Amino acid sequence: MKECLFYTRLGDGSVRCDLCAHRCTLASGQRGLCKSRRNAGGVMVSDVYGHPCALAVDPVEKKPLAMFHPGTRCLSMACSGCNLRCLNCQNHDISQAAPCEVHSSDVSPEAMVGMALERGLPSIAYTYTEPLTYIEYVLEIARLAHRHGLYNILVSAGYVNVQPLNELAPLIDAANIDLKAFDDMIYVRQCGAHLQPVLDTLLTLKAAGTHLEITHLLIPQVNDDMTMFNAMCRWLVDNGLAGCPLHLTRFFPRYRMLDSIATPRSTLLEARDIALRAGIEHVFLGNI
Repeated sequence: MKECLFYTRLGDGSVRCDLCAHRCTLASGQRGLCKSRRNAGGVMVSDVYGHPCALAVDPVEKKPLAMFHPGTRCLSMACSGCNLRCLNCQNHDISQAAPCEVHSSDVSPEAMVGMALERGLPSIAYTYTEPLTYIEYVLEIARLAHRHGLYNILVSAGYVNVQPLNELAPLIDAANIDLKAFDDMIYVRQCGAHLQPVLDTLLTLKAAGTHLEITHLLIPQVNDDMTMFNAMCRWLVDNGLAGCPLHLTRFFPRYRMLDSIATPRSTLLEARDIALRAGIEHVFLGNI
C-alpha cells in the first residue's frame, strides 16, 4: 500500500482521484472504478503498489510494437485493475478484479529492474491490464530503469488526465495505445469511458517524442463501420500521426461478448486499404 499521487482531499474525509477523466469521488473505504485505488481514512492509497499479479518475458512484437527494437524481448509486468470496462476484455480475470481477488507477488521497483538486468532484457513493459491505474509503481520502476539503461514500454488504453501523463511521458520510450473506436458513444457503451482523453493521450505522447504505435481492434457491428474508420485515419494523419504504426487486430469472442462473431478477414483487409489510402504509412494486421 502506498499513498497515491494525483488526488485531492475534499475536507469531509472524502477524496477525489485526479488520475483519469472518471475523477472518482470516494468516501472512506471506497474504491475507485479501477478497483486498485482506495480512500483509506482520507488518504488515497494504491493497494497494488509493489504487488504485480503477472510477470513474463515476451517478444517486443507481442505488445504489439513492430518498429521499436524488433527481435528483442522485454520483461512484462502487470498489477490488477483497469479504469475501463470493455465488454470484450481478454484479460478480465485480472483487469476487472480487486487486488484481494488475484494472486500477486511482492516485487519492489529495485527488484523489478534487477530481474530485467539479470536476464539481459533491454526493456520493461507495463502491460496486460491498465498500467496508468498503478502509475506510482510505474513511475518508480521507470526512473530506476532509465538509470540502468533500460527502456520503458507502456501498453495502455490511454485513459488518463494530461497532468499525470506529462509526468510519466518523459520516462516512456515506446507506447502502444489502444484506440478502441472513433465515436464517443461507442466508447461509453463498449468501455464505460470517453474518446477525447484517449485522443489527448496520443497527442501528448507524440509531443513528448515517445515512439508511438496504435492498436485498433475491429469488432463486428461495434466499430467496423468503414466511414467511421476512415475518419479515424484522417484524424491521425491530420494530427501528425501518419508515421505511427497502426495495428489492425482481429476480434474473437471474449468475456461478455461470447455470442459475437470473429472479425472476418475481409474486414481487416478493407480497413488496411482504407488506412493506406488515407496516408497511414505502416499498417500491420494482427490475430490472423
